[in-house]
Amino acid sequence: MTVLVTGGAGYIGSAVVDALAERGEDVLVVDNLSRSARPEFPRGVDFESLDIGDADSVGHLVSRHGIESCIHLAGLIAVGESVSNPGLYIENNVVQSAHLLRVLARSGVTRIVFSSSAAVYGNASTTPIDESEPTEPTSPYGWTKLVTEQMLEMHDHADGLRSVSLRYFNAAGATARRIERHTPETHLIPLAVRAATEPGGQLTVFGDDYPTPDGTAVRDYIHIGDLTEAHLRALDYLRAAGETTVVNLGAGVGHSVLEVIAAVENVLGRRVPYEVGPRRAGDPAELIASTQRARRLLDWAPVRSTLPEIVSSLAAHAP
Repeated sequence: MTVLVTGGAGYIGSAVVDALAERGEDVLVVDNLSRSARPEFPRGVDFESLDIGDADSVGHLVSRHGIESCIHLAGLIAVGESVSNPGLYIENNVVQSAHLLRVLARSGVTRIVFSSSAAVYGNASTTPIDESEPTEPTSPYGWTKLVTEQMLEMHDHADGLRSVSLRYFNAAGATARRIERHTPETHLIPLAVRAATEPGGQLTVFGDDYPTPDGTAVRDYIHIGDLTEAHLRALDYLRAAGETTVVNLGAGVGHSVLEVIAAVENVLGRRVPYEVGPRRAGDPAELIASTQRARRLLDWAPVRSTLPEIVSSLAAHAP
């Protein structure tokens, strides 16, 4: 039986594919390559370039490959872009996901792990944030993730398609094979490394007037290796008849933008040139995860998600 990985050509997706293949799973990757190039996959991994909203093609693949589970990572991820172009995010993250879920349900697939986001919480009133916190997204991106979670709950009730929605905080770092590189790049740590290592590089800090200790936004960073392991644990949880749920994935520790800059400078031994710009629309001041549910349900805990470890893993690929 085969695991379908949507968005498997991306940063997180390709790392998840590596981990699945390493433990002997049969894997089919579907990715339209709109925001990534096709990477080199492990031997035996099948790949199809198409939209997940292409119901006929996806349905054919599900039948032909004997898909028994799905890890759904396809989608657009830039908060700022979602604010300026919400229709693009509605189409890619909601409409296409709706087509995918309908095909999976009709084909008898009963398990799906979904790549959600801490952006569903918006400006949370508690720290750390647990899964019972109200969901009030401050960006169209966060809204699209929340709507997809809600669609998954509906399919559970109607079709028995059980799911784990993994609410990522800030995925970062690199594995031996996969490095954080997006087109365009919007994530802080790779941008800070780039600013320190490329001639004329400069980082923009979006706001220094947040209600945080140093005025810059605070985020919880989780190493890609820890994040990948959580996907495998979530899949195993569903295979063991686990019920539909949502789970935070983070390190449980927050770092400000200026702390990240200092960590990059310390690891690389180079200055990170930066300028302060206005706040970015849709960005909350602070997001830090409670990881208690992940520990309890998935028997998972971050083991490599300190800021120096994350920065060092990415810096190892820097020129």
